[in-house]
Amino acid sequence: MERRRFIQAAALSALGIMGKGIKVSASERKSHPDGLKKVLGKTGFNIFPVVYGGIVSMRDGQPASDNYVSWAADRGINYFDVAPSYEDAQEKLGNSLIPYRKNIYLACKTGRRMKTEAEHEFEASLKLLHTDYFDVYQMHAMSTQKDIDHAFGPGGVMEMMIREKQEGRIRKLGFTAHSEEVAIKAMDLYDFDTVMFPVNWMMNMHNKMGTALCTQAKTKGTGVLAIKPLIHRHWKDKAERETSNYPKAWCKPIDTATNKELAIAAIKYTFQCGPDVIIPPGDFKSFSFAVDHIDEILNNPLTQDEKTLLEKEYKEVKDYPFF
Repeated sequence: MERRRFIQAAALSALGIMGKGIKVSASERKSHPDGLKKVLGKTGFNIFPVVYGGIVSMRDGQPASDNYVSWAADRGINYFDVAPSYEDAQEKLGNSLIPYRKNIYLACKTGRRMKTEAEHEFEASLKLLHTDYFDVYQMHAMSTQKDIDHAFGPGGVMEMMIREKQEGRIRKLGFTAHSEEVAIKAMDLYDFDTVMFPVNWMMNMHNKMGTALCTQAKTKGTGVLAIKPLIHRHWKDKAERETSNYPKAWCKPIDTATNKELAIAAIKYTFQCGPDVIIPPGDFKSFSFAVDHIDEILNNPLTQDEKTLLEKEYKEVKDYPFF
């Protein structure tokens, strides 16, 4: 094991990833007790409270993805989520997960709304991810009434998903959404196992985004996977994004290297809203920060000082909502 971590660190250094703030070494390895794991709604899946989002593996190459996944597996992460829209992430993550597939939960998505198109995407995802089933399969980015009408209508993607669940190639059904209104409508139309939704300190302070969804999910036993827990605000302009340390992010993450206190408070706020688990922004820095601090976050409730910190920061960023 020590030799493997030495090789990991050497490989990351050779790739230039060390210079991006990503370090892997034996001394930094941090194991977590099984007691941290949470049951994801009514799925029965006992999972680590931080999920590996497939965008972490996107664009960085196969050796980097292999090392990210090995790092995560060493720390007990056992739920991995990806989508066809994440560029090369299915290919890279699929290869990286080959040694771990039998010990982890694998979730995938389809952005297609009609059954025939979704069937092709489903088969391609199975192949790229080197698996013959998905633990969770989700309709991706449900945003409008049109999405609802097509997905749940005749010949819609829900017909394919329900059939594949009956045949055993999908264990649990879920969806992702950025519109709370659309998400609640979808939950009223089908008894989903999971929902992936933005539950973020800034957006919740802005318009209570996520509160109603988490409340309804709790009553139905639907597992909630919270995305965007570490997002700070919308990028101010294209130049700010292009010159940042977060080229994969379409909205600005909190810089965990310079603002640790705000980052911890933000994640605590998300958990306080009621989701089961979180998915940090799609870069290794944000992901590893959440993993390394999850014990502290879960074992210590949001304090009044942290609430004050978030409220003060909200005044600075309230004009840059990202939904």
